[in-house]
Amino acid sequence: MKIAVIGGGSTYSPELVNGLLERTKILPVRELWLVDIDPERLEIVGGFIRRMVAAAGNPFSVELTDDYKQAVAGASYVVTQLRVGKMPARREDEYLGKRHGLIGQETTGVGGMAKALRTIPVVRAIATEMCRASPKAVLANFTNPAGLITQALTDVLPHGQGIGVCNVPITTRMNIITRLEKLTGTKIDPARTRLDTLGLNHLSWHRGFTLDGEDMWGRVLEDTVKELRAQADPEWDPDWIQEHRLLPNYYLQYYYYTAKKLAAQEKWPPSRAEEVMEIEKRLLAEYAEPDRTAPPEDLMKRGGAYYSTAATQLIAAHHAGAGEVHVINIAHHGAVEGWPKDWVLEMPAAVARGSVQPIPAPPLPKMCFDLVARVKEYELLTVQAAVHGDRKAALDALRSHPLGPGSDQAEAVLKDMLETNRKYLPLFWEK
Repeated sequence: MKIAVIGGGSTYSPELVNGLLERTKILPVRELWLVDIDPERLEIVGGFIRRMVAAAGNPFSVELTDDYKQAVAGASYVVTQLRVGKMPARREDEYLGKRHGLIGQETTGVGGMAKALRTIPVVRAIATEMCRASPKAVLANFTNPAGLITQALTDVLPHGQGIGVCNVPITTRMNIITRLEKLTGTKIDPARTRLDTLGLNHLSWHRGFTLDGEDMWGRVLEDTVKELRAQADPEWDPDWIQEHRLLPNYYLQYYYYTAKKLAAQEKWPPSRAEEVMEIEKRLLAEYAEPDRTAPPEDLMKRGGAYYSTAATQLIAAHHAGAGEVHVINIAHHGAVEGWPKDWVLEMPAAVARGSVQPIPAPPLPKMCFDLVARVKEYELLTVQAAVHGDRKAALDALRSHPLGPGSDQAEAVLKDMLETNRKYLPLFWEK
C-alpha cells in the first residue's frame, strides 16, 4: 500500500504516522509519501518522521517530495491536510472578519470563505490527478473547511472516494465516554459505542449515543445539564439543551452567541492563528532534535485531538474492515429524507472494505434545518465562485451566510477578501 499525504510538512503529520505505526498489522503500508511546497518544513517534519519509522523497525519507507503528481500515482489513499498561504493566510482570515466587525475565524464566516476560495482549486487539481493516476484511490480530506471542500469534490471523485474528516465527532465521542466512565465507574471500549450526529461540518448537532446498542443519551444529557447549571459562565444554555435534547457542535457558538464571540476577538492579539504560530515554532524546534523519535507533549496544544485516530481508523476500516460506523462528511444520496441528495453532510456512515455508505437518518428539527439550508446555500455559491472565479457568486455567498455582512457591506468585504488573497486567487484576476 502507498499512502500520500499532501501537506506532509504539517505539524500534525507525526501524529498521523503514529496512527499508521500502531496499525501495521492491519494496514500493509510499504510507502508513505509526504508532499509539501515548503522545503524547510518538509525536511524538519520528514526527517523526524523518518526517525520515528526507523525506531519502529522501518515497516515502510518515507519519501519526501514537492511533486504531488509523483506522490499520488499508484496511491491507495491520499490524505489532504494542506493550508494554501500557510499560517499567515489564516491570520489574515481572522483579521479580515475583525476589520469589518464580523466573526474572524478560519472555517466559519468570511474567514472560512476566504480559505475555501484559496483551497478548492488546489484540492480539485489533486483529485483530478487521482482520477487519472490512481482511479481507485480514496481521498481523506482534513483540510478546512472540510465539509465545504468535500462538497467541491462531488463532481470530480466518484461517490465514496472523496471523504471529509473532522476530529470534532471523535473528540465528542471520547468526551462522552469519559463522562459515562465517571458515572458508571467502569472502563468503556470506544468500539462498543456509537454517536449520532447530523448537520454540516462545524455546523452539526449530536443527538444520540449508544453503548452496546443501549440508548445512553438520557444519562449523557442529564449529567451535561447538571454540569452546566453548576458553572458561573456555562458554555451552553442548559435549558436549551434540556428542552431540545441536542448537544451543539462547538462551532455553533459563533451562531448562537455571536455577540460574545465578537467581544472576545476585540481582545486580540493574539488571535488563534497567532497562538498556533508560536506553538508551531516550538514544535518544529522539537521535531528538529536529532535524537527525538516520539512526538512531544506540545503537540496536544496544537489542537486536533484524536486526529491520528480518526484518520487511521477510517483508512483501516475502508481497507480491511468488516463494518464500522464513522461520522464523516459525504454526499448523503437520499439518506436524510427530504433533503437535497447532493448535499455533503456530516453524518454516520457504514465503512467496510472498499465501501462507504451513509446510514439513513431522520431529519433535524426545522430550526436546525433552516440554519443548515442557509449555510449550504453559501457553500454551493462558494464552490461556484472558487471553481470559476465568479465574483457574482462570491458576492451572493457572502450575502447568504448568516455570519456574513449585510448587503450594504458585502461589496466592501469581498473587495478586501480578494485583494488580501490576490496572489492565491488567479481566477478572480485573470480576466
